[in-house]
Amino acid sequence: MTGKERILKTLNHEAVDRVPWVPFAGVHAASLIGKNATEALTDGAALMEALRAVKKLYMPDGMPVIFDLQVEAEILGCDLLWAEQAPPSVASHPLEDTAEMLCDCKQPSKEKGRLPMILDVMRQCSKEFGHDTALYGLICGPFTLASHLRGNNLFMDMILDEDYVKTLMEFTTTTALKMIDLYTEAGMDVIAVVDPLVSQISPEHFSGMCHQAFVTIFDYIRAKNKASSFFVCGNATRQIEVMCKTGPDSISVDENVVMKTAKEITDRYNIAIGGNIPLTTLMLHGTQQENMKYVVNLLDELSHENFIIAPGCDMPFSVPAVNAIGVAQAVRETDKVREMVSQYEAPKEDIPVELPDYAKLKKPLIEVFTLDSATCAACTYMMGAMNVAGEAFGSKIDLVEYKFTEKENIARCKKMGVTNLPCVYINGQLKWSSIIPSREELFGVIEKLL
Repeated sequence: MTGKERILKTLNHEAVDRVPWVPFAGVHAASLIGKNATEALTDGAALMEALRAVKKLYMPDGMPVIFDLQVEAEILGCDLLWAEQAPPSVASHPLEDTAEMLCDCKQPSKEKGRLPMILDVMRQCSKEFGHDTALYGLICGPFTLASHLRGNNLFMDMILDEDYVKTLMEFTTTTALKMIDLYTEAGMDVIAVVDPLVSQISPEHFSGMCHQAFVTIFDYIRAKNKASSFFVCGNATRQIEVMCKTGPDSISVDENVVMKTAKEITDRYNIAIGGNIPLTTLMLHGTQQENMKYVVNLLDELSHENFIIAPGCDMPFSVPAVNAIGVAQAVRETDKVREMVSQYEAPKEDIPVELPDYAKLKKPLIEVFTLDSATCAACTYMMGAMNVAGEAFGSKIDLVEYKFTEKENIARCKKMGVTNLPCVYINGQLKWSSIIPSREELFGVIEKLL
């Protein structure tokens, strides 16, 4: 059985010989060939070379061609801020100061933005190793794309102007359908709709303003005889059921979600689930043996039907290649690896962390715990909301971000009892976890403390 057959059978809820493996090596792929993220995301030759390295080293059953949720936003008029070890982030929002909608002439087409390069690489991948590897075409989900266009104002719109949000979602859904056309024509086997901000709203808001958009998208993918995946980051536990109701073939989740709990829900709907190897504590900072042991334990804990092993999201740029190689081996030779790591104990690191004396603070302290606001869209908008408060209140408050990519901040999270990212603590107390507050709610909390 080829990897491609293994993926497509799993997504079609058929029996396979083993659990398939999909390394979400986006910007990380560039590190394998000595390139930076910007080079791989803008240069077709570099991207193709990086994908060949992923194919050779990690022996994937399926793999994404590009992991960049800003491709559509760039075409629609968002300015991007580029980085060497992360995908670009959205630096401007065309609809931030206006409720007028963008015209349809701005919608993606094969000659716009970076699409000529991306589509060319997709066709090369399809020709070169699409016969035995399932190729994933990742598109930006309609809600996250709406956030890219409207900025943090979208979260207030959801309270004050639901009709506007629905109109904006119709526009971004059209964008998704156009991207699906382009990616399926270029040979993609699986269309993954990546919408990290879905985890930052309530199930009620999702059902009221997002449900129909995703139903339309997954029905469209199915009509094209392609498989689909609904990819959400952050603590999406409360959203799993409403996501299932939109009809994807699979759902992908990250380390914020307890896999066993989520799979019990997806199994009820006969939907495959993928995940959820921790990105920073394990893939980035862990040993090869830790990664292997985690995967073996996950395979031993969960039923193998409707299941795909994968990182929780786009792998960090600097993940040691040996860690992903170890994961591949654990998936392919589980019994052998189980024996290899049975006696392994991970080294313990005691990183001293000093917490503020919250009882003696002279002014409100807002602490934002993120995976990394430069690379995680949910974290970007959570941090963006707090930055708005920082600009409004100035020196009256203190504001700090702790990125989970740094070992000291991992230790800080453990000491604080942080369980989900992104989240916000004010004066040492958890205030918001995996849900972005409106400006009015946030400002009201701060004003009460001043």
